[in-house]
Amino acid sequence: MHVTIDDPIELAWESIRTGLRRDCGARTFDNWLKPSRLAGFDEDEGAVRIALPSEFMANWVETHYAERLLHAWRAHLPQVRRVIVTAGIDSLKPALFTVAPVATPEPAPESNAAEEPTGTVEGIQLEGRYTFDSFVTGKPNEVAYNAARTVAEGGALTFNPLFLHGGTGLGKTHLMHAIGHEYRRRVPKAKIVYMSAEKFMFEFVGALRAKDTHNFKQRLRSADLLMIDDVQFIAGKDSTQEEFFHTMNEIISAGKRLVITADRSPQDLEGIEARILSRLSWGLVADVNPADFELRLNIIQRKLESMPHVNVPQDVQLFLAKRIASNVRELEGALNRVIAYAMLNNRPIDVAFVEETLTDVLRAHQRRITIDEIQRKVSDHFRIRQAEMTSARRAREVARPRQIAMYLAKQLTPRSLPEIGRRFGGRDHTTVIHAVRQIEKLRKADAELDADVRLLLRQLEA
Repeated sequence: MHVTIDDPIELAWESIRTGLRRDCGARTFDNWLKPSRLAGFDEDEGAVRIALPSEFMANWVETHYAERLLHAWRAHLPQVRRVIVTAGIDSLKPALFTVAPVATPEPAPESNAAEEPTGTVEGIQLEGRYTFDSFVTGKPNEVAYNAARTVAEGGALTFNPLFLHGGTGLGKTHLMHAIGHEYRRRVPKAKIVYMSAEKFMFEFVGALRAKDTHNFKQRLRSADLLMIDDVQFIAGKDSTQEEFFHTMNEIISAGKRLVITADRSPQDLEGIEARILSRLSWGLVADVNPADFELRLNIIQRKLESMPHVNVPQDVQLFLAKRIASNVRELEGALNRVIAYAMLNNRPIDVAFVEETLTDVLRAHQRRITIDEIQRKVSDHFRIRQAEMTSARRAREVARPRQIAMYLAKQLTPRSLPEIGRRFGGRDHTTVIHAVRQIEKLRKADAELDADVRLLLRQLEA
């Protein structure tokens, strides 16, 4: 393995820095990105290393600029496959988004646990920070956590597959990465494949066009651990579902491990073949529920343990845990923002400062209308099943309420058009645009429909 910093890499880095300063603004760039230094390029792994003066700065850059940095590097040098931020200018110790085998303090009971992993991880690379040790457990997620650990430990299973479901930002992705890390530690020679259902579909369609489905099937079915994220995205895709079903059967029949996630339970998945739903329900179905107050407070305290130099008083911790209840990702993002702004402005952190810093976030949480709530309210009003909101049915009695729900989601939530489309059965953003324009037009021409929309608006905003 050879690590160098050559002219093309340095030229690309200078160009990327110029672009970041232009896109992010001088103040943000000077405070967070200007101190960064190109620390090296690993040709074998295609990994660029970037160093910052402190772990906190490295964590902040990873949280806010990980994807942008990777896309920027790939645009300049396609051979770059990942970006690693290091904490400390003179250190090459990986920070938050290093992809590396996870070391654990206790040795595994298996005799081969001390071996270096010689297997492979294909698809989505494992995030070093997403481990079981860093996952904060509580009543809302303990079943999912225990089931995930059981799969990862490599022993005999009484269930297969493991199906994890829950809303955005609740910890499903964290658990998937943790399973991958722990299983790789326990079974170093294992082959692990982790991909989104969307990528499964694209790769399968590509294999069909290239008349090379054999290699695609062999790659997935030879996995010792196969993890598929967001299975709801193959709804309505018949040929993809056919291949997905046979892949599931092969993995399960061979006694290998299968983990699947979705944003809802199998019973609520529309547009998925009954035989797939039956297989999913055959294993263990575990719900990752929204964090309660106690769990949110524990998450804040665990995060602060890794930042001993930061003083966040207990009343501020209680305030954040109480006021930001939507999902864990947003809670952690709010805490990071408070700490970053306090450091930038040299201000002590108190409740008044938090209210000032998080004005927009707190206002949104005072009356946070969710897409699920809109779908439920519209379904009740028009007396249809909520599952019809994500179904493929086009009958007028279903399609019109679905369009109204999309219109309300656009009006009442901050969600993007693509995200709204995904929440309505994986539809394209153009479908949402059409629905919004259609309801806007009908409200002017159809007094009864307009009255329905007005009533739903009052109920949702009450």
